[in-house]
Amino acid sequence: MSQEKSTGSPRAQTVQTVYGSPQNPWRRPDGSVIACVEKLKVMGENMAELRECALAAIEDAVLMGCDEQQVKEALVAEIRALHSGYAPAE
Repeated sequence: MSQEKSTGSPRAQTVQTVYGSPQNPWRRPDGSVIACVEKLKVMGENMAELRECALAAIEDAVLMGCDEQQVKEALVAEIRALHSGYAPAE
């Protein structure tokens, strides 16, 4: 079960899974845990940047009259369609 925490931000009153925590660590494709502090820092920064960008897109869409749930579904579909183009690190 993943740890959840409420964001304190007035713009994002949601519950989100805390990835990279001891309860839900980042893992390699073989299941082993990523423990490098610098890698974990980069992953945390990347997730924060993605969250900010997604929230801005959702807010813009809602202000333009779009359905928030549909926009979230579109964002999820876009993420699922992405592929890194890199072979898994060894």
